[in-house]
Amino acid sequence: MPWWGVASALLANVLYSTGFVLEKRALSALPALSARQPARVVRHLIGSPLWIGGALSLAAGFAAQLAVYRALPLAAAQGLFVSGLVLLLLLSSVVLGERTSGRERQGIVAILVALVMVVASLRGGDAEAIARTAPPGTLLALAVPSLAAGLLLYRSAERRARRRHRLPTAGVPYGVAVGLLYGVSSLAIKGVSGLLTSGDLLGAAAGLLRSPYPYLLLFTGATGLVLSQTALQRCRASLIVPVCTTVTCVFTVACGTVAFGEPLPSDPVRLALRLGGTAVALSVLLALPRHDTPAPHPQATPTEHQPPTGLPELTHDTR
Repeated sequence: MPWWGVASALLANVLYSTGFVLEKRALSALPALSARQPARVVRHLIGSPLWIGGALSLAAGFAAQLAVYRALPLAAAQGLFVSGLVLLLLLSSVVLGERTSGRERQGIVAILVALVMVVASLRGGDAEAIARTAPPGTLLALAVPSLAAGLLLYRSAERRARRRHRLPTAGVPYGVAVGLLYGVSSLAIKGVSGLLTSGDLLGAAAGLLRSPYPYLLLFTGATGLVLSQTALQRCRASLIVPVCTTVTCVFTVACGTVAFGEPLPSDPVRLALRLGGTAVALSVLLALPRHDTPAPHPQATPTEHQPPTGLPELTHDTR
């Protein structure tokens, strides 16, 4: 059993969850951000010490993720990463004061079950079957359409959010869009981890520059930074991050297994545990609500005049 790989995955979960919560806390004190003004977004972000602390925590999680991909197969690693949603929801409740719904609490239990199933499917020989690189053509054939789909979905969510008289979005479309970008990034991280196994640093660096991995990381990192921080400012971290994480994990397992050619367990019991754990994690995404319940106006009282039944209440000042 590659326990150090499991420990690295759990450490990455702690670092990622902490980083997201710190960034969300920092974003609440910043002016409204827009993905159409990326330079302004970056300028506000780097001017916030709290946000920088969150970004450093995410960077440390990235380093731990590299270690995970050198020890565990893609499917097992993603099953462990999904378990980080439990800590994320707890931190969002304690630090950010975000209230979780009954379905979200049920999702915590489901994720714990998925974690146990994936860990039970591992064995010591798994590290020997880990693929190191993927054919560039196959990788790009999976990555480019996924990036385009993520950008189009984010743009569509932005247009819908600007319409009047809509329920406040819970962030599911944003989370799916950013999750596709980070799914491609996860495949690139997997490829980088495979190329850094050589003791020849110069040779490894040259091979890395000839591969598509660093360029995919650069694009997904820059684009994902602007899109994710804009979405995180508008939506609850306790919902958008779980959606993003689940989409990223499922995408990485489905596309990464094809791109890197990693075999699934041959033993029927271990195969059932591995696939079952991934399926349980997917159920979390399906259980999450699509809209937040609008909060009552703080100045409203039972004696104040209310709009007639069936007519929308104005949400902007008409003076």
